[in-house]
Amino acid sequence: MGFFDGFDDFALILVLFVLLVIVGCSLD
Repeated sequence: MGFFDGFDDFALILVLFVLLVIVGCSLD
């Protein structure tokens, strides 16, 4: 993925985790 080209795997996992939290809060 070119957008995440400058990110480490750890940073990518953090981004995905934050997105999951946001979606979870939205569904709550």
